[in-house]
Amino acid sequence: MLSVNNNGQNMSEQQTVSEFKSKSGMRRIFAAFFYSIDGLLVAIRSEHAFRQELLLAAVAAVVALLLPVSAIEKLLLIGVMVLVLIVELLNSAVEAVVDRVSLERHPLSKNAKDFGSAAVLLALLLAGATWIVVLWRWWSA
Repeated sequence: MLSVNNNGQNMSEQQTVSEFKSKSGMRRIFAAFFYSIDGLLVAIRSEHAFRQELLLAAVAAVVALLLPVSAIEKLLLIGVMVLVLIVELLNSAVEAVVDRVSLERHPLSKNAKDFGSAAVLLALLLAGATWIVVLWRWWSA
């Protein structure tokens, strides 16, 4: 039996790539940039935890730049805060997909959300440890 889609195409001949991936070259790069900006703006507007961590990262970046530590230490201090923001965005993406699939409570949905939350916790612990090590070296010098 031959399966056809709504456009009359043979299903085996159908494109296996999403229609949203159709851009190429510089158009794709510009589109990706603006999709990324949209994602950041949505996170700022709708994700309370992201806003809190963004504020923390902004303050931490200013403090890191003012500290009399090496350039690599400044990079580490700011970099771990950016890592926290990245992990929070990924956690928010997982939560959005889980909620999109179903708002019904399910053990697998809980696991997915808990895994994302655990990833954020680990990123925050890494950031805290990095700051403690760099500041300890500075204070004890």
